[in-house]
Amino acid sequence: MVTIRSIWQRTLSVGLGAALATGATGVATVKGMANQAIAAEPLPSALPALTQLSDAYALGPGDVVAISIFNVPEYSGSQQVSADGSLNLPAIGSININGLTLQEAGSAISIAYRSELRYPQVTVVLEKPRPLRVAISGEVSRPGLYTLTPAGDAQFPTVAQALQTAGGVTQAADLRGVQLRRLNGRGPVQVVRLDLWQLLNNGDVRQDLPLRDGDAIVIGETNAVDIAETNRLSASNLASTSTQPITIAVVGEVFRPGAYEFTGGLEGGGRTTVTQVVQKAGGIKPSADLRHIQVRRLTRSGTEQLIHLDFWALLQSGDISQDLVLQQSDTVVIPVATETTPSEAAHLAAANFSPDEVTVNVVGEVENPGVLKVSPNTTLNQAVLAAGGFTQRATETVELLRLNPNGSVTQQQVEVNLETGIDPEENPLILNNDVVVVGRNGRARFNDSVGSVLSPLLQLAAPFNLLFRLF
Repeated sequence: MVTIRSIWQRTLSVGLGAALATGATGVATVKGMANQAIAAEPLPSALPALTQLSDAYALGPGDVVAISIFNVPEYSGSQQVSADGSLNLPAIGSININGLTLQEAGSAISIAYRSELRYPQVTVVLEKPRPLRVAISGEVSRPGLYTLTPAGDAQFPTVAQALQTAGGVTQAADLRGVQLRRLNGRGPVQVVRLDLWQLLNNGDVRQDLPLRDGDAIVIGETNAVDIAETNRLSASNLASTSTQPITIAVVGEVFRPGAYEFTGGLEGGGRTTVTQVVQKAGGIKPSADLRHIQVRRLTRSGTEQLIHLDFWALLQSGDISQDLVLQQSDTVVIPVATETTPSEAAHLAAANFSPDEVTVNVVGEVENPGVLKVSPNTTLNQAVLAAGGFTQRATETVELLRLNPNGSVTQQQVEVNLETGIDPEENPLILNNDVVVVGRNGRARFNDSVGSVLSPLLQLAAPFNLLFRLF
C-alpha cells in the first residue's frame, strides 16, 4: 500500500509540474500599480535580466481554475475566484488564494483538506485567466490604465499589444529603455528594462514579454534624437495611430507662418512631414537658411527636444531622413540665412517646398504692365520679358521695390542686361509682391515735356486752324 501511494505521489507530482508549466507566467495585483506607473522612478544601475523576471501566474479575482483532488471527484471541479480572492470549496468552505501561484494554491488547498481527507493530492490548473489591467505611462499617445484581453490564440497580451492599445508611442519615446514593473503576487516588485529597438530591428521577440495583471509599462523620453531612427519608428506598428487632427506650427522664413491643422496626422496619404507643413505655409522664402532648420518638440514630462535638420542634404544628396515625421504640437522654425549664393538661391527656388508661383507687379514703360504670376525662380530680366518687354520709350535702368518683413521698403536701381545670369545686384530673383518700375528714357521725357508746354498753345490755335480750313 505504501508503495502504491508512493507511486501515486510521484505521478501526481509530475502531473502537477506539467500542469503548472502549461499555465505559468506571472501576474500581480493592480493595487497601487497606477501610481507606480505614473510616478516613474530612476532605473537602478543593475536591473534583473529578462530571464530573471518571474513569470509565475498569481491568482486573483475573476480567474477560473480547475481543481482536481485525486480519487475524490465529488470535491473536484471548476471554480471562479471571488472578488475577495477566495474560493468556496466543498466541505472546508472559503480559502483565500489571492496572490498565490498555481502551485502555492494547490498546496494551500491540500493543507486545508487534511482535516477531511487523508493525504489529499490537489492539482490546480488555470482554465481561464481574468482580464488584465495594465498601466501605461510616458511617451505614448494615450497614457492610462487599460484592461487587456489576449489577441488570437495567445493566453496573455504582450507589451507590443499594450502599446498599440494605448495609441502607440510618440516620436520622442526611448525604446531602448522601456521599463516593465511587475508585482510578484505576494513577493517584491521586479523592474526590468526592455529594448524594443531589438524587436523592431532584429526581430528579438524576447523583448515582447507577455504581461500579467498589475504590470506597469513606463516609456521614457530619448535624450538624443536620431532622425533616421525617428522616421523608422513612425513607420512601425508601435508608432502612434491616432486619427485625430494634429496641429503643427511653422514660424520664420515662410510666406504664411502660423499654426496649421492636419487631419488625422496624415496628409496626402502619408504621415505629416516638415516639407508638407512648409508647403501648406505658402512655401519657403529665398532668404531661408535650409542648413539650420529646427523642430521643437514637447515631451510628456514638459521638457523640450530640439531637432536640427539640414534640408541642403535633402536637396543635394537626397537624404530623405531630413524630412522629419512630425507629431502633435511640433513647431518648425525656419531661420534667416546670413549669406546665400545665387546658385543656392536658384536651387532653393526650384525645390518643391518653395511656393508654386509668386506675384510681381511690373509698371511703367512695358508692353503689358500689371500684376503677373511667375515661378519662384524668376529673375528681374524674366519678369520684364513676361510683361512684354520694354517699349521704345523705356529706359534700361529699372527700379525694384521690395516690402520687407519688418514693414520697411528697399529700393534698388538695376540696369537691365538680358545677357546677365542670376546676380543679386544686376539680375536679382523676384520675391513675392515685388514691384518693378520701368521709367522713361531721356527722349521720351523730352518729348513729354515739350508736349506739355505746347499742348495749351495748340488748343488755343485749334479754332484758327478750323477757320483756315473753311476759307
